[in-house]
Amino acid sequence: MLLAIDTATQRIGLALHDGHTIQSECTWVGGRRQTTELAPEVALMLRRAGITPRALSAVAVAIGPGAFTGLRIGVALAKGLSLAHNLPLVGVPTLDILAWGQPRRDEPMLALLHAGRGRVAGVWYKWKASGWQATSEPDVMTWPELRDRLEAPTYLCGEVDDEGREVLAAQPKAKLAPPALSVRRPGVLAEIAWHKLRSGWDLKPAQVVPVYLRTSSEPTP
Repeated sequence: MLLAIDTATQRIGLALHDGHTIQSECTWVGGRRQTTELAPEVALMLRRAGITPRALSAVAVAIGPGAFTGLRIGVALAKGLSLAHNLPLVGVPTLDILAWGQPRRDEPMLALLHAGRGRVAGVWYKWKASGWQATSEPDVMTWPELRDRLEAPTYLCGEVDDEGREVLAAQPKAKLAPPALSVRRPGVLAEIAWHKLRSGWDLKPAQVVPVYLRTSSEPTP
């Protein structure tokens, strides 16, 4: 059984996946309560599944981009479980989780999350034989900058706030994903992690490190 943990943003996600099916999955907006809520919610999910941490076979965690506090909490818990029970630890880029949950499309895709101070972080993807593949590194931009970069029809998914919707309404090339497809699913994180494990993932837990996005209210790591 694999436990997936996503604390990259204020929306927290947990899932249990046995390699064939998602056994349990939950998401909630934790805000600044991540420190106090995460470990109890993990314990509750395991208890409902009728297992203990000893029954886990692997742990997966979103490694960013994301906010400093959230990533630190999630990665620390994931590493703690991995080291305590000698489990493989799989790190997955945050926006890959969002991308993997999108349907096939002909146009390029831009997956987004809030970066603070009116900015968003985005990664570009293109559909290939094996699914959505990243074609860029994470890039931070304002909504007007994003709008002006869209030179061809582009599918946008992820965190689009009121300002973003207003700015993009004037850009006919922007094709917004529906709300149900704009939420990162921890079950998808678990699917990616199983794929990596079956493909020969061999990084040590110490090599799984977060990728931070600094916001105006958070310290520099």
